[in-house]
Amino acid sequence: MSAPAVVLVSGGLDSATTLALAREAGFRCHAISFAYGQRHAVELEAAARVAERGGAVEHRIIPIDLSAFGGSALTDEAIAVPEEPGEGIPVTYVPARNTVFLSLALAYAEVLGARDIFIGVNAVDYSGYPDCRPAFIRAFEHLASLATRAGVEGASFRIHAPLIESSKGEIVRRGLALGVDYADTVSCYQPDATGAACGRCDSCRIRREGFAAAGVEDPTRYA
Repeated sequence: MSAPAVVLVSGGLDSATTLALAREAGFRCHAISFAYGQRHAVELEAAARVAERGGAVEHRIIPIDLSAFGGSALTDEAIAVPEEPGEGIPVTYVPARNTVFLSLALAYAEVLGARDIFIGVNAVDYSGYPDCRPAFIRAFEHLASLATRAGVEGASFRIHAPLIESSKGEIVRRGLALGVDYADTVSCYQPDATGAACGRCDSCRIRREGFAAAGVEDPTRYA
């Protein structure tokens, strides 16, 4: 039987590709998503589609409430989603989000007996988030071995970030080669109730440029 792995699935382009890569590597994939108080639920609907069509053996949506703290345009409706590139770390950064997500994925992995966790962070075509950098992934992998019973007893956890050094165009090409249907995914920070993308936010811009760089048609539904 193939080894289990926990795969973080957000419903976006990167996580759909990451799930496909984990499956290609032979892992039995347990998908996990988070209802974290984000502005819209359509990304969770997309995550369910991605997990099912991507061959995950199960998909869990874990409720947490990062909107209790606010501080991000993705969890606080009083903060507008920017529609023009800016300087520094943008207001769409959710404080400590990937640290929280990976911590919960680690707990799930330990219960499953899994030693591999996949996350679709990217340090090339991204918005400057500090928790998408290779240094963060390396540090969390070290933490995983220190902070768990499995680690203390000699297990070695691996945090896989297979897209971290890839451009968005490269990610699209890799996913298409593995049969990913990007029409299932939602990347927009402010989609409408039907899941149609705004076409103006940073995430929409990066996604659109990725399909253009890959030389393929963009399947995104725009409002």
